[in-house]
Amino acid sequence: MRIAVIGAAGFVGGALARHFAASGYEVSGLVRSAEAATRLQAEGIEPIAGDLASEHALQTIVETVGRSDAVVFAPQLAPEAEYRAVSSLLGALVGTGKTFLFTSGTGVMLQRTAGAWSQDSFAEDDVFEHEELAAHRIETERLVRAAPSRGVRGIVLRPPLIWGPGDHGHVAMVYRSVGLTGAACYVGEGLASYSHVHIDDVCRLYGLALTQGGAGALYHAVGGEIPNRWIAEAVARDMRCETRSLSVEEASRVWGPFGALILSSSSRSRSPRSRAELGWTAERTDMLTMIGEPRLRALAARGTP
Repeated sequence: MRIAVIGAAGFVGGALARHFAASGYEVSGLVRSAEAATRLQAEGIEPIAGDLASEHALQTIVETVGRSDAVVFAPQLAPEAEYRAVSSLLGALVGTGKTFLFTSGTGVMLQRTAGAWSQDSFAEDDVFEHEELAAHRIETERLVRAAPSRGVRGIVLRPPLIWGPGDHGHVAMVYRSVGLTGAACYVGEGLASYSHVHIDDVCRLYGLALTQGGAGALYHAVGGEIPNRWIAEAVARDMRCETRSLSVEEASRVWGPFGALILSSSSRSRSPRSRAELGWTAERTDMLTMIGEPRLRALAARGTP
């Protein structure tokens, strides 16, 4: 089977491309730079050069990718560009019965709690009020889930915070705050929680969705969850510094407005369908095993913004 991975130079897309290649599939990957293409070739993955954000290049990319048996979509695009790219790719696959795996995320159900706890936790098809910034993403999810009516096996995967080697998530952000403020920071009470999952477990879920997933289905991928203050306390112990509570405004000065939004909000999810339909369970459930990694300590030393 030939699989095309869109976003193969990224943290998630790159891991997926390597996982499928290691599983014996013939894998190609869309990348924007010559350097990324060289890395893919060294890993036995055929590079496809192009930029989905460019309307001029989109049609050529769609034609090339459409020759694969399955498409895995995992780039980082602006919401409007993402919708346009997905719509074009699905259009090229109409009537083929081919598979299209779309990477969404539980940020669509993010709750702006200013660091407070939320009791809400959502399974795959639970009703929720979507985050205002996620309106286009929700429409893209609907487009993919409706694709079976057009002869495309569309499946949506909605992982939470993904961690693992090279990630830039919550733990890395708290380490950065040490270099910038001298303390391991959290927002408000620090009880805001994001469900999380290790990148290896994400890859296993995609493999199961490819071979066993239902057309039009939505799958979550939850390994655990932890309040942000607990992350800060673990980082503080490692770096031998204090913890510090920030207001949302102060957090914006440390992490930028979007980073402050993420670290002040809750997004708790569950994955009963992934477990029941695909037999998936997370194997790596403790995100705090990252604490003490040299790359993270280096972030604290540099104070990278």
